[in-house]
Amino acid sequence: MPLPIRSTFLVLFCAVSLPLAASASGAIYGFVDEDGVERFSNVPDDRRYKLVLTDRLAPATAALQVPRGVFALPFEQRPFHGAIHEASRSTGVDAALLHAVISVESGYRERAVSAKGASGLMQLMPATARRYGLVNLQDPVENIRAGARYLRDLLALFDNDIELALAAYNAGENAVLRFGRRIPPYGETKRYVPLVMAHYQRISATPRRREY
Repeated sequence: MPLPIRSTFLVLFCAVSLPLAASASGAIYGFVDEDGVERFSNVPDDRRYKLVLTDRLAPATAALQVPRGVFALPFEQRPFHGAIHEASRSTGVDAALLHAVISVESGYRERAVSAKGASGLMQLMPATARRYGLVNLQDPVENIRAGARYLRDLLALFDNDIELALAAYNAGENAVLRFGRRIPPYGETKRYVPLVMAHYQRISATPRRREY
């Protein structure tokens, strides 16, 4: 007797660690057919498909279309700007870029945790956190500082190519290197990079007051 769709999907998800990047649209749909076979797709072209994995980038995408709440604020008035500005000053990474990454990664939710275990404002994986000496991933100041240092190192690795650095931030630097210093052909990464860049461009277009 087949398991319910959601339970079956969760078992499959845990068994094979299905990456979010497997979906071109970001969301995955599934159903169990009459033979008890689980069917999954990012294109729900059968009415039996039900949503089983949502698009984690959807809130940031919606924020670009109709800015609301924190996304409607000038970046200097957004939460944690003091810590972001300090991390920018110490690493040389543009504060607007850090805001853009946070906008997409966590939507300024300091206690955000992804299905893969990435945590905090900049959604750092535990291994990355350890690399940069971060103990409490949900400490906003420390999370921002470690994320900024990681992004600084990625920019250096990829000759200040922002898009490649962002791709590496999302998919890992080894994935970008493995694909010949190109954005990996992963669905989520191909959506993530232009989404962060769109936020970055919008934030950068905001007149800035001088900060010290």
